[in-house]
Parts: sequence; C-alpha cells; structure tokens
Amino acid sequence: MLDKVCQTGRKYADGFKEDMEILFDDFLPLYPLKPGSCQSAVPKQVRVNQRAKNSMKVSPILAIILALIFLSLPACHKTEAEQSHEDHHKIVVTSPKEMDIVIKQQYVCQIRSQRHIKVKALQSGYLEAIPVKEGQAVEEGKVLFSVIPTLYDARLAAEVAEVQLAQQEFNNTERLLKDKVVAQTELALYQAKLEKAKAKMDLAKAELSFTKVKAPFGGIIDRLHEQQGSLVKEGDVLTTLSDNREMWVYFNVPEARYLQYMAEILGQNYKKQNYETRLKAFLTEMNRQARIELVLADGSKFPQIGTIGTIEAQFNNENGNISFRADFPNPEGLLRHGMTGNTLLNRTLAKAIVIPQRATFETLDKRYVYVLDKDDVVHQREIVVENELDDIYVIKSGLGVGDRFVFEGVRQVRDGDKREYEFRSPDQVMANQKYHAE
Repeated sequence: MLDKVCQTGRKYADGFKEDMEILFDDFLPLYPLKPGSCQSAVPKQVRVNQRAKNSMKVSPILAIILALIFLSLPACHKTEAEQSHEDHHKIVVTSPKEMDIVIKQQYVCQIRSQRHIKVKALQSGYLEAIPVKEGQAVEEGKVLFSVIPTLYDARLAAEVAEVQLAQQEFNNTERLLKDKVVAQTELALYQAKLEKAKAKMDLAKAELSFTKVKAPFGGIIDRLHEQQGSLVKEGDVLTTLSDNREMWVYFNVPEARYLQYMAEILGQNYKKQNYETRLKAFLTEMNRQARIELVLADGSKFPQIGTIGTIEAQFNNENGNISFRADFPNPEGLLRHGMTGNTLLNRTLAKAIVIPQRATFETLDKRYVYVLDKDDVVHQREIVVENELDDIYVIKSGLGVGDRFVFEGVRQVRDGDKREYEFRSPDQVMANQKYHAE
C-alpha cells in the first residue's frame, strides 16, 4: 500500500504543473457566467487581471501540496531500505555449554598474627636499660625489660637467712631426739618450720625473677610504651610481641553463602555426624576444592597459598555474617599484624551449565531467555542463576545442554514468533566471551 502511495505521489508531482495550467485556463472565473451574460463584454485586460488574482489565491495551496509530496519521497526510500534490512536480518541461536569453571568469590579480610600478646610488667619498680628496640626480632627467652631488683634481692637474702636458721634448729632438735631429750612431735614442728622458710625463699626467688620480662616466644617487638627510668606498676603494658611466622586471616561469609557451602560440600553424607566430625570433613573438602589466595592493599597477590583453618562458633547478629579463618605461611615476614586485604576463594565447578549474559533479559526481578522449541517457535522461559562471572551466567535451573536459545537479536523477537535464524556452536560463542574455557 505504501509503495502505491509513493508511486502515485511521484507521478502526480511530475504532471502537477501541467494540470494546474489547464485548471487555470479552463476554470479561471470563480463563478461561471450564463450564456448571454456580460462575460463577452468583459475586456480582455480585465480577464487577464482576474486570472492573475486567482493564480495568487491558488499558489500557496499549491506550494504546500508540493512540499508535502517531495518530503514524502525520501521517507518512502528509507522505509523500503529498512524493511529490506529487517527482512534479511536473521537472529543468532546457540545452546548452553557444559564446562568446568572456576568461581572466584572475594571477601574483605583482616590479617592477624598467629600469636600477638601484650607484654606487661610483672613487678613494680623503675625500669633499667632496655636491651631491645622497636621492630626488633627477638628469640624466645630474650630479656626485654628489667626492673631494678634491689628490693627483691634484699627480700630474697632475708628469706635465705630464715631458711638457714630453720635448718639449724631442725638439726639440733634431731640430735636431741636421738638422745631422747625431746619427743618426735618436737622434731616434726621444727621440720614444718623449715619447710615454711624454704617456701618463702622460693617465693622471693620468683619475685626476683619477675623483675626481668622475657619473650615467651620468638617474634617482633612493637612500639615501646615505657622507657628507661620509668616507674611501672604490676600489670602495666610495656610493648606488644607478634609471632608472624604464620598469619591468621579472618573474613566474613554471609549466612546464605555459608549454608550454600555446607550443602554443596557436605551434602547429606555427614548429616548425622557430630560437630567435630562434620567440621573436620568440611575443612578437608573445602581445602581440596578451593584455592585460597590473599590480595593485598596494593592489588598484588601474596605468593603463599592458604588453607581454611576453622569457622567461628556463632553468627554476628548485626550483619548476619560468620567468620572464617584462613591460615597463610609467612616465611619472608611480609605480612604484619593489623593489615587488611581481600581473600579470594577459587572453587572449581565441574560440568557447570553456562550461557552468555547478553542472551538474557530481566522482568520483575526474574531473569529469562528466549528458547526455541522443536518447531523453531520462540518461547520465553525463566532461568535461575547460580553464579555470575565476567560476562556469563552459571545456570542452576531452567536450561539444559540440549536446549536452544536466542543469543543475538533478543529484542527483535517476541513470545510465539517463528523466525529464520543462524545457529552458532556453544564453543564458538564462548570463545568470544571474556571468560572462556582454556
């Protein structure tokens, strides 16, 4: 119909001028005169003037009609071109691909030393010269701080004298017992007195030893809170000591993801087992399936690979997360207590069903694809996405390997359409995606 209108318009435009001239010559008078009227009496010059006036009245109408016709001609050509393009454009159809993929899940983490303690004063007094410096690595048993021991030395000397006195009294009583001068109970009394004196001496020795604060394990000294000559009290914090040979990396896992891990890794195999057995089995299988990596604050990856060490006992009610702990060896001492980063869990999913994201569309928070039935009729189908990668979806349900779906031209089809299409193999389609099989 549109073609006929365009052709008629062009034909009419070509002959429009000629038709208008005939119209002006034949119907110049606005009102025709009857025979015998005064028409013949009208001079020729008057008739010419009248014709010119009528021409001026018709000219604007003519100009508008011509403009509309000429403007419609390019539109006719454009519409024909677009129609021809649409008629020859085919949609592209493919099928889901079954492949092994690596799912990367990233969690913000906090890095902690395996052993990180506050070093406190065990006795009150003035500090002697401090033999260590901030940031120094020390071995187990190294003296870190010393309190001036004058008072404690004197106390120990007094207790040693008490022991010697008690020992002399016990020895004298023992000789008298042999001579049967005193009773056995008298000797037992002096023996108890001797043991009490020895206990006080041991206590004095311990108090003297506490004037020296030693490293309970090898590690790195943190900031010194007190300096030489400072008066400290029992329990005052002097510094902190960190054992960085192995680092504990804590990251929070949402409750839904935690339940997903448990369902996928343990399944129903350990449902009736006790907690310790289930936890051990989970950690063993998780470390077998997943590669644990640590991304530092500058974006670089820590060279060592970690393992999941444990899971905390309870969820955080404020954010609904539970903490996992990954253990990383730190032989070069790069990691320090208090650092932050991101933990990467790289899990391999065997025989996963994947499709390109561009083949899907979303309606009311649900995701769909257009699938073709055996008669090549297009139907809308809902899918459930299990995981999302760079530009592909891992399908949980809704599509199988044997299904066909629209890959290119999703916006050109509607439910119930039957269109010509080009089929591309899943390997060819996935090869052009950012994430593809190696």
